[in-house]
Amino acid sequence: MDRISREQRSRNMAAVHSSNTAAEKAVRSILHGLGLRFRLHLKTLPGTPDIVLRRHSTVVLVHGCFWHGHNCPRGKMPSTRQDFWVPKLQRNRSRDAHNARRLRQLGWHVLTVWECELRKPNLLRERLAREFRIRA
Repeated sequence: MDRISREQRSRNMAAVHSSNTAAEKAVRSILHGLGLRFRLHLKTLPGTPDIVLRRHSTVVLVHGCFWHGHNCPRGKMPSTRQDFWVPKLQRNRSRDAHNARRLRQLGWHVLTVWECELRKPNLLRERLAREFRIRA
């Protein structure tokens, strides 16, 4: 049973935003530090990618481990209300795969950065530098 009221839970969930998250801002900071310039949330592309690097024909999707079903401790399925959460999180994963496929068909390279990767920012920085062939 949840320890907080239904109304408080609703307020908490309503406060979760899908863009300009802390994870997104951290990834943007790393990319900017590597000298890369980008656009944010282009509505003209499938799924409105978080970060778009036109010069590199690359989009970066910053996924929260819970919301996008990552296979890590943060991506753990809730033990309560599974009749609600299982279909919801499966739809998110299905939508992610569909949007990534559409972006690739349009000629974009798709990079996914998981929220848990930000626990080791130096490793993420090295990974992104490799992806864009930049000396870190």
